[in-house]
Amino acid sequence: MEYSLFILLVPMVMFLLLGLLGHKMSHRTAGLLGTLGLAVITVLAYTVAVHYFSAPRVDGKFETLTPVCFEWLRFTDSLHIDFGILLDPISVMMLVVITTVSLMVHIYSMGYMHGEVGFQRYYAFLSLFTFSMLGLVVATNIFQMYIFWELVGASSYLLIGFYYTKPSAISASKKAFIVTRFADLGFLVGILLLSFFTQTFDFGTLTEGNALASMAGKTFMGLSAGVWAMSLIFMGGAGKSAMFPLHIWLPDAMEGPTPVSALIHAATMVVAGVYLVARLFPVYCQVPEVLDLITCVGAFTALYAAVVACVQTDIKRVLAFSTISQIAFMLVALGVSSADHGLGYMASMFHLFTHAMFKALLFLGAGAIIHAVHSNEMSHMGGLRKYMPVTHITFLIACLAIAGIPPFSGFFSKDEILAAAFDKSTFWGVWMTVVAGLTAFYMFRLYFNIFWGKEAEHDHTPHEAPKTMSLPLIFLAVVTCVAGFIPFGEFVTSNGLAYHIHIEMSVAVTSVIVALAGIALATWLYKNPNEKPDRMAASMSGLYKWAYHRFYIDEVYIFITHKIIFNCISTPIAWFDRHVVDGTMNMFAWLTQTVSFRIRKLQSGQLQSYAWIFLMGALVIALLVICL
Repeated sequence: MEYSLFILLVPMVMFLLLGLLGHKMSHRTAGLLGTLGLAVITVLAYTVAVHYFSAPRVDGKFETLTPVCFEWLRFTDSLHIDFGILLDPISVMMLVVITTVSLMVHIYSMGYMHGEVGFQRYYAFLSLFTFSMLGLVVATNIFQMYIFWELVGASSYLLIGFYYTKPSAISASKKAFIVTRFADLGFLVGILLLSFFTQTFDFGTLTEGNALASMAGKTFMGLSAGVWAMSLIFMGGAGKSAMFPLHIWLPDAMEGPTPVSALIHAATMVVAGVYLVARLFPVYCQVPEVLDLITCVGAFTALYAAVVACVQTDIKRVLAFSTISQIAFMLVALGVSSADHGLGYMASMFHLFTHAMFKALLFLGAGAIIHAVHSNEMSHMGGLRKYMPVTHITFLIACLAIAGIPPFSGFFSKDEILAAAFDKSTFWGVWMTVVAGLTAFYMFRLYFNIFWGKEAEHDHTPHEAPKTMSLPLIFLAVVTCVAGFIPFGEFVTSNGLAYHIHIEMSVAVTSVIVALAGIALATWLYKNPNEKPDRMAASMSGLYKWAYHRFYIDEVYIFITHKIIFNCISTPIAWFDRHVVDGTMNMFAWLTQTVSFRIRKLQSGQLQSYAWIFLMGALVIALLVICL
C-alpha cells in the first residue's frame, strides 16, 4: 500500500500551491483546486480502508502494516526517530473520518466563505490542517506524532485567527495556542521519560509486551516513573481534547469561521487526545492508576460541560461545550477499559466515528443558520423550520443522534459506552447516564429555540442555504442515520480480535428513557413561547449565573496569571532584568565608553604627540630607575 503516501503528499502540495500562488487565482479556482485535492485523498483513504479491512486476518487479527518508513535521526542502536505510515484498524478508521469530514467542509466552504477576503488563504490553511492531522494518525512512532501534533496546533492557530482584523479572533487564537502549548510541554516531558527508560519511540515496540518493565523500582514523589510518564503524555491529550481544566480555549475558538469549528473542534483535532490514549492503550493498561485518572477527568469534564451547555445562548458555544462533553465520554470509555476487558476501547472508537459525523452536521447546520440570520444568538432565531426545511430536518437528525435515540448512530455508540461504564461500576454507569440525559436536554433546548418558539424579527426573510452548503448536510445526515448499523466491533477492538456488538437491553432502555425525559423537559420549556424558562432560571439564579459564566474558570485563570504570575513573579523579574542585568551591562558600556573617550588621544595619528608621549615615558622610566 505504498500509494497511501499520497494521502499525505497531496494536501501538503495543495497547501504550498494555494499558499504561494493562491493570490493569483480567483476564489472559484482556489476553492475547486483545494476541494479536488481533498476529493483525491478521500478516494485514496477509502481505497486503503477497503483493501486493509478486506485482507485476510492473521490469527484472527488484522495485520499492522508500515508501507512507508525511513530513518530520520538515530541516537542509539534502538533509539531513533523514523518517518513513515502505520496502518492498523484505528489509523485506517481515522483516515476515513478525517478525509470525509474535511471533504464536506471543503465543499460547504465554497458557499459559506464565498466572497470572503482571504478565501485562498483559508483553503491553504484547510489543506495544512488536513495534512497535519493525517500525519498525526499514521505516525509510526510517538515522536513523529508529536511533530505533527505541534503542526496541528499551528494550523488551528491560523484557522481560529483567520479573521485577523477582529480582536476577539486574535485573542481566541492566542488563547488556544498558549493553553495547548502548556499541555504539550507535559506531553514532551512524558515522551522523553518514556523513551529514556524504554529506549524506543516506536509504537510497535511500546505496545508489545511489558514496555514499562524497565521503569520498575524508579519512583518520584511516591509515584512510579511509568505513572509519571503516562500521566504527562495524557496531559498533552487532555489539552488538545479540551479536558478540564485545560478546556478554556475551545469555546473561544468558535471565533473562527463555522466550517473551521466543524473540522477542527468537532471531528478531528479535539479527538487527537482520545486517539493518543487509544494508540498507547496497551501501555496505559500497565498503569491502571492513570486509567483511573483518565476516567475521573473525563467523567467530571463530561458533567461540567453538559451543565454549562444547558444555559449558553450562543449556538456555537452550546455545540462547543457539547463537544467537550462528548470527547469526555470517549475518554471515560477508555478509562474504564482494561487489557482483558476492551468493551470501553471499542465503544470509545465507535463513538469517535459516529460523533465526528453528527457533530460536523450540527456545526455545519449552525453555519447555515448563522448564514441565514447573521447572528449566533438564539434570541435572534425561532421559527426557522418554515424557512429552512433541509437544515431543520438534518439538524433534528443530528440532535436525535447525539441524544442517543434509536435507530440513529449515537444511540449505538453511546449505549456501548454506558454498558462499559456500568461494567466498571454502578457509580460510573449512573454518572454517565445522567450526563446523557443532560445532553438530550441541552440539544433539544437548542433545537426548539432555533426552529420553534417565537419567531424573531429580521431585516430580511431567512432562506435555505445554497446547494454547496445543503448537500454536505444531507450527506452527513444520511451517514448519521446508517453509521450505527456498521458492525464496528468486527474491525476495531483493543486486542485486534473481532467483537460482536450486542445491545444490553437494561442499559439501552434506561438510557433511552432518560434521554426522552430530557427531550420532554426541553419540549415543555422551549417548544412554545412561555415564561417557564425565566422562572426556572430565577429559582436557581445562583447555579444559573455560575453555569452561564462557565463557573468562572476563565476568571480564575485571569486572576492567577495577572494578579499572581504577572504581578508577583513577572514584575519583580522584569525589574531585576531592567535594573540589575541591563544596568550591569549598561555600566560596562558606560565605563568602556568613558575610558575610551579619555584615552582616545593616545592614537591621534600625530607624530608630535607620539614623540612627546615617548619622551615623557622615557623620563618617567629613567626617574624610576634612578630613584630605585
